[in-house]
Amino acid sequence: MTAPGVHQGGTVTSGGGQRTDDGVVAHGRSDGARVVRLLAAALVFGLVMVGATLPTALYGRYQEQLGFGPLVQTTLFASYAVGVLAALVVLGELSDRVGRRPLLLLGLAAAALSALCFLLADGLPLLFAGRLLSGVSAGVFTGTATTAVVELAPPRWSRAATSLATAVNVLGLGAGPVLSALVAEASLAPLRAPYLVHLLLLVPAALVTWWQPETAGSQRRDGGGRPAPASAWRPHLLRPTVPAEVRRAFVPAATAGFAGFAVFGLFTAVAPQLLVEQLGVDDRVVADALVGLPFLASAVAQVATGGLAAPRALVAGCAGLAAGAALLVAGLAAQALLLVVVAAALLGLGHGTAFRAGVASVRTASPEGRTGEVVSTLFVVLYVAISLPVVAVGALAVVTDLPTAAEVLGVVVGLLALAALAVLRRRPLEG
Repeated sequence: MTAPGVHQGGTVTSGGGQRTDDGVVAHGRSDGARVVRLLAAALVFGLVMVGATLPTALYGRYQEQLGFGPLVQTTLFASYAVGVLAALVVLGELSDRVGRRPLLLLGLAAAALSALCFLLADGLPLLFAGRLLSGVSAGVFTGTATTAVVELAPPRWSRAATSLATAVNVLGLGAGPVLSALVAEASLAPLRAPYLVHLLLLVPAALVTWWQPETAGSQRRDGGGRPAPASAWRPHLLRPTVPAEVRRAFVPAATAGFAGFAVFGLFTAVAPQLLVEQLGVDDRVVADALVGLPFLASAVAQVATGGLAAPRALVAGCAGLAAGAALLVAGLAAQALLLVVVAAALLGLGHGTAFRAGVASVRTASPEGRTGEVVSTLFVVLYVAISLPVVAVGALAVVTDLPTAAEVLGVVVGLLALAALAVLRRRPLEG
């Protein structure tokens, strides 16, 4: 849902809108200016998410340098999700009270500190610190930027803006391994250069975010149409609860999302190692590019299904996840690269379709003024999914082997997708 237009008590801006007394640009500006701001916000969103997966292409190099095994590798990956969850729980609803822009600037600062930790890292402590800070940055952006992108859009772009926000999220995640692999291969400092590039890109991203108008203020109005006083800057813990009127949409969205993000956790944590050691891919850049395949497929699906009603899209996405999980298990068991590649593409398509529809359903069902809080609660579930199952894979790999552990996760993902389908069949979503 987009924020309603506000036209009282302000001065006319150069973009054709009005600037209210609290600095909020009302939504009367021309559609052209709003589209530019929308695309700029989406670009910043995607750039921040690139940083979340930059280490994926470098885990093999870190292993060679520091000598850790699969459990440490998956725990290092999952520490990112700890940062995400901390940000969502502590800051998840803060943007509804103080505005989107301050939170987004905070997220960019955390991303810059993360890049600095990786630049200076010579052991596990700074690697873990970098992953935690990267998670904080992503946690701020996943809930707040998703909402801000939709609020910046012209009213007739509302559905497309939701698709764009969720698409740039996963497209950024998928671009991270590809970017770091290419930069590392071309650099004399492969464990430093990718983070330096990302740090430099964050500078214009911060300037763009500072330039953006505030969008949450149009929802903070008193009865006379005047800006309501902003809440104080103090942490207010998000309780991961869902209003009763949202639960019908939230349960299948969260179940399908858990399945899809568990797959993404598997691909970003251990897929390069599986591709090189088990499936015969002897080029690191190719392996890292294949890791980006499900993310690319997800982004394509989110854009392509933007015109499909959320209930139908959610069903289609769950079916794609179930089929992709079955192919992934079969491909790993047979050590068949082609099957795994097809499975990755199908899982990405299923993820993107279900993810876009799930976020749209939850946003539509959310009470006004609690959108940021409810969307952040959904992302709490999704980032638990991207962390705990992957750590379980690492632990299981210690007592069995990595392919077997990955196959077990594939079975779990398939069962979750089928469970979401069962819920949707029993209680179909409306509209």
